[in-house]
Amino acid sequence: MIQKPTPIHEAVREHYAAQARASKSCCGPSDSKKNKLYEKEMLTTLPDDVANFSLGCGDPITLATLAPGETVLDLGSGGGLDCFLAAQRVGATGRVIGVDMTPEMLERARASAVRLGVANVEFREGYLEALPVDDGSVDVVISNCVINLSPDKPQVFREVFRALRSPDPKSGKPGGRIAVSDIVSNGPLASALRSSMEAWGACIAGALDVAEYTAGLAAAGFVDVKVQPKDAGGKILSALPFGVPFSATITARKP
Repeated sequence: MIQKPTPIHEAVREHYAAQARASKSCCGPSDSKKNKLYEKEMLTTLPDDVANFSLGCGDPITLATLAPGETVLDLGSGGGLDCFLAAQRVGATGRVIGVDMTPEMLERARASAVRLGVANVEFREGYLEALPVDDGSVDVVISNCVINLSPDKPQVFREVFRALRSPDPKSGKPGGRIAVSDIVSNGPLASALRSSMEAWGACIAGALDVAEYTAGLAAAGFVDVKVQPKDAGGKILSALPFGVPFSATITARKP
């Protein structure tokens, strides 16, 4: 499938190209050693400019419980932080593929990979709606505050399902899985907010209602779909403000 960029794609790409050029973080911290999205120990092996260039809203690496030898696909890999963290978990026998549509982000990520000497990571240019990976070639799909930026999330869900491997009846190995941090909402957003290009780039306008997100993954074929507030501490969705975006963890698997 060939994906043609929409006005939303163009607005989002320019927003994140500017972030890459300015070396700033939109959602996470930028001060040295101040990235609070991850456990401090996870970042100690990375230089400050990589560890603190976080454009996400959570920690999909810990959520994914990655194992040595797995192949990981990162949707909207940005500056490469989650790819580098994943590479440490899957080891030399594993592989990490980062996909991003912003050339400036890809340039930054590739330069960091060379500087860090990371051999099991590669970065590919592409859209989430038309992932540049083979069918059934991935064990785990991760993403950090990026799926909400897509104007066609059902197509993203279908592409993720296509990319993940199917279960292996002979070995008993289960199907591939997803572990995502994303912005969602408890109830639909106001229509005026959804039409704002600035709000799209800021990870707000594209936030799906939790029920819609769950139904979209199920429609694509996923099972065991769970969408939960990040660091909820037992808080139930009904206790959250209606129509207000919030950070969530999303998991599911391919049956």
